[in-house]
Amino acid sequence: MSPAPGEPHEAEGVLNPAAGRTPDGTLHLLPRLVAEGNVSRVGLAEVVLTDGVPTGVERRGTVLEPDEGWERGLNNAGVEDPRITWIESLGRFVMSYVAYGPLGPKPALAVSENLTDWQRLGPIQFTYQPDLDTDLNLFPNKDVVHFPEPVPGPDGEPAYAMLHRPMWDLGWFRPGEGVHLPAGVTDERPGIWISYVPVAEVEKDITALVRPRDHRLVALSEHPWESLKIGAGPAPIRVDEGWLLIHHGVSGSIEDPFAQNQKVSYAAGAMILDPADPARVLSRSSEPLMEPETEEERSGTVPNVVFPTAIEEIDGTLFVFYGMADAHIGVARLERTA
Repeated sequence: MSPAPGEPHEAEGVLNPAAGRTPDGTLHLLPRLVAEGNVSRVGLAEVVLTDGVPTGVERRGTVLEPDEGWERGLNNAGVEDPRITWIESLGRFVMSYVAYGPLGPKPALAVSENLTDWQRLGPIQFTYQPDLDTDLNLFPNKDVVHFPEPVPGPDGEPAYAMLHRPMWDLGWFRPGEGVHLPAGVTDERPGIWISYVPVAEVEKDITALVRPRDHRLVALSEHPWESLKIGAGPAPIRVDEGWLLIHHGVSGSIEDPFAQNQKVSYAAGAMILDPADPARVLSRSSEPLMEPETEEERSGTVPNVVFPTAIEEIDGTLFVFYGMADAHIGVARLERTA
């Protein structure tokens, strides 16, 4: 998918899609559509298949716009980078997205039964956890994805779990404030965290999903291709070994974390999370599974980016949809080789 000529909502790119199937079984992308001034919306686009392979899209409009006050600032606005998980036990799609509001990027949730009509649950409100000696709500946070089914919580009871990626540098908001790390964390590079909401609470009130607790660090950067930071990609999928998480890793240098153009490279890797304790990494790739290689991946709004955000199965084959240089959307076949 590439920006449609003359379409104002796509003037600055189409990228980083979520995906899902409408009640009739039709596969759709929910791309981030970027208008002039870096104002983002969430669109809906039916995937065109040729011999079982995604080859294009047919646009179906928009499903989420920055209509709420907390999704807009005086000089910015946006609902960005949606990730969608169908959670069978809830009978709903759960969408996480980044609300680009008055205090910068904050994660939020919405739910739907059909991909077209979405109910906002509101911004995520991380429960205060004394042993961290900080308030996670102070920090920008992105790359929120949910597990598709309940997992064991820290107390062993079933819980809905979400992965997320806090960013500890508060200098973006208050010049000179700098980095504030939680207790026990010594590496300031943004990494992958997990938080939980007990199943029983969500069954009583779906809005409980926006009040996660029991926050734990899952993974930090380990390898050169992810030396700056890592973050979750699509929602984890179950494989024989555990939960397969495709993640992105960033290398290079970042001078302004909120500037569009960076001297960076985004690549994709994978890790396996323990099904008995999804905060525990069983294994991870030392080399990237995919790096920027094509012209669309190497040249765009942010050059040298492959940014996986959705996995869908088509006729028994897994396909990964991903952002290309913050300007286009590509697709790759995910194959098991060992």
